[in-house]
Amino acid sequence: MARDAVNPAIQPALDELIALRRAPRGKPLRPRLPARSLLAGAHHSRFRGRGMDYLESRLYQPGDDIRNLDWRVTARSGKPHTKLYHEERERPVVLLVDLGPGMFFATRGRFKSVIAARAAAFLGWSAVAHGDRVGALLFNGGHRELKPRGGDKGALRLIQELLAAADPQAGARAEPRPGALNEALRRLRRVARPGSLVVVLSDFHEFDDDTGLLLGQLRRHGEVLAIQILDPLELAPPPPAIYPVSDGHRRGWLDLASRARREEYRELFARRHRRLDELVKARAIPLLRLATDEDVADSLGAWLAGLSGGSVR
Repeated sequence: MARDAVNPAIQPALDELIALRRAPRGKPLRPRLPARSLLAGAHHSRFRGRGMDYLESRLYQPGDDIRNLDWRVTARSGKPHTKLYHEERERPVVLLVDLGPGMFFATRGRFKSVIAARAAAFLGWSAVAHGDRVGALLFNGGHRELKPRGGDKGALRLIQELLAAADPQAGARAEPRPGALNEALRRLRRVARPGSLVVVLSDFHEFDDDTGLLLGQLRRHGEVLAIQILDPLELAPPPPAIYPVSDGHRRGWLDLASRARREEYRELFARRHRRLDELVKARAIPLLRLATDEDVADSLGAWLAGLSGGSVR
């Protein structure tokens, strides 16, 4: 498909994903756990060594660097003291992006797949803007693994892969695969090293108890954030009517003409939302629900600001 023929409601547009570079300024993905990567970067670790920020002074010990002597404390106490600093470490940010067949759908706004791609691009730009490396695992029938890379090259590589994986033609060719989300979470451990920040972007249509176990395994070794991408139909029923529905192969009817059917519909989705809430809350994983008719930059920016300030939704 020619790039100038792209409908941004059904397929992410290159210029829009690049333009998101301006949105995340001042909205870092700040970790609540210490970073464990061995590369220098912008996040404090529990290790104590030379760095940008002074931590404390303690008695000099054999082997300490004499250049770090704290002369003021030494003079005041009469005993040699050395300065300790927060050692700064770089943290990989790894995005798990669900682009399975069910993500190529929306009744309002943009396809779930487009929202996922835009959110991933926003997070990628935010990561590299604050000195992190960004990697990804994209799945749309197959799996594409991107090892974390820093700088603009890391973000642009992510965008290139998102454009290919979120192409509706690729989505139409992919067959639904039961358990695809859990399979992707298992694969993610190859890409996400201990200390990584993992962000899962999916509609979580087929999450189950195994999903919780896999998220818990990732959470034990780093940070995990979850972004559930929803169509407005998954938040409230449409007006009373009988609707024709199709998955592209089969056709059927959705009867929502009566109040009782509409209440059943509402409770079905409310029950699934509560179950997902409980699953992530039990593992201290923040969850953002992002609708297909929302502005990705505004919603994500406000959520990240809340996480940075210590509030968890």
